[in-house]
Amino acid sequence: MAREKLLSTAKNLGIVGHVETQGSAGIENKLTDEDIKNADVVIVAADVAVTGMERFEGKPVVKVPTNTAIQTPESLLKTIEKKLAAAK
Repeated sequence: MAREKLLSTAKNLGIVGHVETQGSAGIENKLTDEDIKNADVVIVAADVAVTGMERFEGKPVVKVPTNTAIQTPESLLKTIEKKLAAAK
C-alpha cells in the first residue's frame, strides 16, 4: 500500500520515483544501481529492518514509518523537495 501511495503521489507532483519493496515474498521491484545513482534522495518507509542499506551510501536517506508514506505521502514528498531545494 505504501508503494502505491508514494508512486501515485509522486506522479501527481511531477516527481520521478522508483519503489522497491521488501517483505515476506522477498524483494520486489529491486532498485538498480542506475536507479540509485540517479536518485536525489532515498526514502525508506519501513517498520522493520531493511536489507541492503549499504547500497545507498553517499545518498541522503529519509527514514519514516510506513504509516507516514500511506497517510501523508504528499506532505512527505513536498517536505523532502523543499529541503533538497534549500540544500542546492
